[in-house]
Amino acid sequence: MSVLPLRRAVVALAALPLLALGAGQALAAPAPHPTAPAQAPAARATATQVSAIEDEVARALAGALTDAALRDRLRSATADAASGAADLGPLAAAAQGPAGRLAATTAQADRRIAAAKGLGDLGPLLRVQLADPSMRPALDAGAAPLVATAVADDHARTVRAYDTAGRVHALDATAVPGQPVYLVDIDTARTLAAGMAVLQREFGARGLDAAGGAAAANGPETAQGPGAAQAAGGWWATKISGIEVADDEEPWFKGAAEMFGLVTGFGQDGKVRVDSVAMPYLQYDGTVYHPNQILVNWSNYKYNLADVVLMEDDGDTNYLALAQAVAAVLLTIADQGAYIPLVNAVLAALPTSWWVDDPDYVESWYTLARTSSGRLNGARGNGWMTVEPYFVEQF
Repeated sequence: MSVLPLRRAVVALAALPLLALGAGQALAAPAPHPTAPAQAPAARATATQVSAIEDEVARALAGALTDAALRDRLRSATADAASGAADLGPLAAAAQGPAGRLAATTAQADRRIAAAKGLGDLGPLLRVQLADPSMRPALDAGAAPLVATAVADDHARTVRAYDTAGRVHALDATAVPGQPVYLVDIDTARTLAAGMAVLQREFGARGLDAAGGAAAANGPETAQGPGAAQAAGGWWATKISGIEVADDEEPWFKGAAEMFGLVTGFGQDGKVRVDSVAMPYLQYDGTVYHPNQILVNWSNYKYNLADVVLMEDDGDTNYLALAQAVAAVLLTIADQGAYIPLVNAVLAALPTSWWVDDPDYVESWYTLARTSSGRLNGARGNGWMTVEPYFVEQF
């Protein structure tokens, strides 16, 4: 199993009321919705825009590497960075002579990418990293590097790269090149944080984050009777004590990404509620993480059951379009006093492009309850997590 950085950032991790399911029991993964929502064209445009912008920067960077000083700074920066990736903006800003044009190109690209992803101006977003550690000796020995982008398509047969003369090289996507290759990619940790703010703002504006504080003020047995999530002096939560996601076909040209989630269900007011949860630690496949992270705050929810949907961000997610798409579907669902299966509703809201080439739907866990504990295998067989009830005490 590969240990390359996962390009899989969670785009939806939804907690939704459903019938209870025992730990480790799996259900069939839902099929993609047959019809595309209104936001699908915008999502496809986002993917095209981001890829085109990254490609422009890759070509500009390759041309700028005729500057020996810039080559040396880039080589040192990618070797010294803990993640192996260096911010391109500061490197470009220090370039002199003809290579100095790279600074303006990079700054403009940063702004265009942020806009395409539905975010405000975030400053430097583009990064550069060596495609594979095995390329370092040749690079240190003076081999001329190529520059490519971290392609989103797992099934690509070739990867387009540029040399310092602007010539295009079609690299075999199935084998690590012998020549050093720099990859231009996005700082997904930064876009994740900004995306969380956009999601929460948009869900709030549409009434999908009604607070559960009123129920807490009414005592421990208001909405759900005995054993409810509310309790004197605190509230019950579900905590992730361990999690692993598998990805057996991670190619050399893919960059790292961050994961996040959307936790949703019926709030205490009977309306659909959505909360965003960042999971920046979940970056490598085949690695078991022990985050001890709160996944569900049950005091926010009316019912004692939830679903989890794990999704992937290939770096081209438009967070604003995502929030609008999910909200448009969830707002049509009313509380009927019973456990309603909403996972398919969330997946139906996802743009059609997410089901093409790279299925951004990664995994599902059905019917999580406040009392759930132990290992829960995903329905798709692509991951598992260990959970436990956790009581959060008030000070």
